[in-house]
Amino acid sequence: MKQFDHYTSTDKMRDLIQHNNSLIMVLARFDIPLGFGEKTVDEICQSHNIDTNTFLEVANFVSNNSFDYTNISVKSLINYLKKAHEYYLEFSLPAIRRKLIEAIDLAHSNEISILIIRLYDEYVNEVKRHMGYENNVVFRYVDNLLQKYLNRNYTISTFAGKHSPIGDRLTQLKDAIICYFPEKNNYLLNDVLLDIMICEQDLASHCKIEDQLFVPAVELEEIKLKNSGKAKYSDDKNKDLSYKEKSDSLTQREKDIIACVAKGMSNKEIADALFLSVHTVTTHRRNIAAKLQIHSPSGITIYAIVNHLIRIEDLK
Repeated sequence: MKQFDHYTSTDKMRDLIQHNNSLIMVLARFDIPLGFGEKTVDEICQSHNIDTNTFLEVANFVSNNSFDYTNISVKSLINYLKKAHEYYLEFSLPAIRRKLIEAIDLAHSNEISILIIRLYDEYVNEVKRHMGYENNVVFRYVDNLLQKYLNRNYTISTFAGKHSPIGDRLTQLKDAIICYFPEKNNYLLNDVLLDIMICEQDLASHCKIEDQLFVPAVELEEIKLKNSGKAKYSDDKNKDLSYKEKSDSLTQREKDIIACVAKGMSNKEIADALFLSVHTVTTHRRNIAAKLQIHSPSGITIYAIVNHLIRIEDLK
């Protein structure tokens, strides 16, 4: 097999795939079908109206080769990112859910099984919000930028400053499955756990592409447009509804309240147990939801179990 330090336009596409199998996903997100025979990267990209440089920089980035964001077509990269979003939301995440339900056998479920499905659904909703913001706000801004419009109220640095990975809650889900499903020889559960791990890694790579290729390439377009003297200005306010400021840690009181919520206690019961007012408990719960981005009792329960704030035996 041919060895690569850097992919070029004259390399055969099949050699790239043999060198790094994960590039199959890159092909799909550029809408490049298989069956390319002995054709070079440039021949294939040209035949499918794909910017060759953009494909190469993404492929090199994914393969840990050297890359140069200045070679990228921002329009082509946006199309790639949109296809990636479509893959996660319409194929990968629904497929994992179906396998997860079958693996834990909800027909004979216990409480932890149902909580895991709820946690997964909450995670998918978080991904939908995250990617919906990018599709509807960030990509719209960049589309306007390519039409020579600048926005005095928004730049790509606004997005970059608040962009964060979206795979963290999958780690909680993995931990819950690993720790609380001890069935022997559950091959389907092992298989879906592997799918979750692969999805987690793929999402991490996707976010890095946005941070290290997309954002700097858009920043370069902003600079070029400003320096050209041809910029038009649009002052539409992009509302950043999908991101909230997160605290790095919970207070001990917040941990106590999380444990109480996980045990199924009402706000009144929590207030009585911790010698607080109901209003104070409500405020704490609102702060907890903002910090953890977990908005349901089932999600709080899984968080409490995984982080050893309660034992399963403490559940009602």
